[in-house]
Amino acid sequence: MRRNSKKIKVGNTFIGGDSPITVQSMTNVPAHDFEGTLAQARRLCEAGCDIIRMAGPDEEAAGVFEYLKRGGIGVPLVADIHFDYKIALAALKKGADKIRINPGNIGEAWKVEEVAKACKSEGVPIRIGVNSGSLDKRLLLKYGSPTAEALAESALTQAEMLQDFGFSDTVISIKSSTVQTMCRACEIVAESSDYPIHLGVTEAGTEYSGVIKNAVGIGSLLCRGIGDTVRVSLTADPVREVVAGKEILRSLGLSESYINIISCPTCGRTKIDLISIADSFRERAEKIDTKGKRITIAVMGCAVNGPGEAREADFGIAGGDGCVVLFRGGENLGKFPEDKAVDILIDETVKFIGEAH
Repeated sequence: MRRNSKKIKVGNTFIGGDSPITVQSMTNVPAHDFEGTLAQARRLCEAGCDIIRMAGPDEEAAGVFEYLKRGGIGVPLVADIHFDYKIALAALKKGADKIRINPGNIGEAWKVEEVAKACKSEGVPIRIGVNSGSLDKRLLLKYGSPTAEALAESALTQAEMLQDFGFSDTVISIKSSTVQTMCRACEIVAESSDYPIHLGVTEAGTEYSGVIKNAVGIGSLLCRGIGDTVRVSLTADPVREVVAGKEILRSLGLSESYINIISCPTCGRTKIDLISIADSFRERAEKIDTKGKRITIAVMGCAVNGPGEAREADFGIAGGDGCVVLFRGGENLGKFPEDKAVDILIDETVKFIGEAH
């Protein structure tokens, strides 16, 4: 059962409550390259990114928010601010839909209050971002290291500071490069508050290892109903972060609509090039509009076990000797040459969506 968190409006979408879990990413184009950032933001949107964050190193860079909105980017845009509260105020004026700050490095309390007042006036939420690399020295001294308890206390204390300033539209993010630390810190915050929680393992590494770390951390928390928005941080093209984030949600049945492909790992009985078929089908299927439907399609290598193993699929194929058998609802719909397998799957997918719709 999903944790009952507060529902917060971010631009034209929501985080928390009963709203769908969103997938975020962050641009990595140089902050002052507005045109390059726009191009990358478009690619992120095409991949299905729900919320895009951008670094704000100075007030001049804040103009990117206005530039992207004029360029047709319709998803919420988040300003990532460190150290200088004036940059946050500039980003708000230029149209940022959410401000990400670590109040601990903004400076004096009055500066945090200025940001809180401006955000409240504009109806813009704040994400408190805490990670092990920027933990307050007082907490490091208290706990001895960036423990889960230290990170959680930091986040909750900073959220209370915003509450004292009359601001409550707060999202909490606690990240660590250690999966267990991130998970435990998020558990503590979830048990202690109703703030929406942003999930992610920071500094997770390159794509392969990073996806695994994030899938373990994000997935384990989502399985327990904790988490309202996710970012899979990778040392890779940000589009890959979106793909990974969406796949994590799909694997848990948390996406509203998608094509779920069941495919076997192959074995010595496989007599078709199942790996190429599955990869090609997935690539082409990603471009299909599911019209809000969830569809499960089986791509199996063995005609003997395939249909049985994929009994829960809406339809699928099972391999034979250089051919595939198409099945649906336990019924054999015919045998086709192996080189027609992907076309058949695409045709059946489009047909199934049309019938379901």
